Amino acid sequence: MSITAEPTFTVAGQQASPEELAAVRERLTPALEILRAGVVERDAARELPREGVAALAAAGFAALRVPREFGGAGLSLTQLFAVLTEVAAADPNAAQALRGHLAFVEDRLVSAPGPERDAWFARFVAGELAGNAWTDAAVSKQGLTSTRLSRKGGDWVLDGTKYYSTGSIFAQWIDVYADSPEHGEDVIALVRTDDPGVELSDDWTGFGQRTTGTGTTVFTQAAVLDAHVVLGSDRFGYQTAFYQQVLLATLAGIARNAADDAAAALKARARGYSHGGASGPAGDPQLLQVVGELDATAFAAAAVVDAVSAALEGAAAAAEARWAGGGPTAEADQAAERASARGQVVLSASVPAAATRLFDALGASGTSVTAGLDRHWRNARTAATHNPWVYKARILGDKLVNDADAPLLWSVGSAG
Repeated sequence: MSITAEPTFTVAGQQASPEELAAVRERLTPALEILRAGVVERDAARELPREGVAALAAAGFAALRVPREFGGAGLSLTQLFAVLTEVAAADPNAAQALRGHLAFVEDRLVSAPGPERDAWFARFVAGELAGNAWTDAAVSKQGLTSTRLSRKGGDWVLDGTKYYSTGSIFAQWIDVYADSPEHGEDVIALVRTDDPGVELSDDWTGFGQRTTGTGTTVFTQAAVLDAHVVLGSDRFGYQTAFYQQVLLATLAGIARNAADDAAAALKARARGYSHGGASGPAGDPQLLQVVGELDATAFAAAAVVDAVSAALEGAAAAAEARWAGGGPTAEADQAAERASARGQVVLSASVPAAATRLFDALGASGTSVTAGLDRHWRNARTAATHNPWVYKARILGDKLVNDADAPLLWSVGSAG
């Protein structure tokens, strides 16, 4: 479809038909096969899934939420995160690497209608991706950033160093959180990754999610256009819940892949124990129980993702309504935040546990490094460490007992 400048769509109720969703999945299938084919080897070698991520972008992943009137797939949030769970089942690193992009698309989707918003839609339809650079590398005070947007002549330039730049190494743009004294508040600056003032490194050393491209980015007088500066106060209000939902979909995909891998490995086993429950491992009721428990965990994880998506749909509809004179969005944002927190508390415990439980069905042979089954636990444990779930559990309890709202924005750094 051609790109139009008219705001002819609404976020509320946007949803692809079953036939349209099936077509999206069909287009993405070759990219998922690329991701799935080398996932064990990439994990072992810390090799980035460049080919698979590029194939996803070329197949339309970058524009899954962009309305059909603008050339995108027009998926609802529920549909988007169901598809992302499938990506995570193929390679959870690729799913997390797209976290910044999906959040930036969402922000543009519920931003003020106009030519600049529509220009971003056109970029997404063309397959362009946005990465993420929000966390300062140096120790800083909570709520402050040392990354600075300033004027050089008549132009904006960006200087600073960011860590956890998830997905930026695969992208054409970086969504950067920066201080801007001239704006009187923090801003979001959009920077081209091919700008000579941008240096991207793949130096993430975590034991899991090794190939998300979560490295350091250094900005040295990187150029930023006026139109690519967004006030932090204008950022979509349900962003923390949205970012967490990407991790929940990642965990759900890990759970599904772990269950499938355990089933395939048990089916292929020929040797069993004399004191087992059957003549062969594939018929042993105790081992089948373990695989069944893994399948149930994957089912529950997918259901959690769907439930959080429903809350996010409400927040997205409220955010869009601002431009039609709608009321405040705080209640819908709070509902989305609580839903994502509940999901985080549950999946942060259940998915890593399931990724360990799979070895109960496979024995010592399941620990072979060539099989790479340990990656499921390492990936799940790593994804579950982001945004500590213990704080989210406390926040949920505080709401039930004291009717306290959840913080919708928070920061990492020293308190002093």
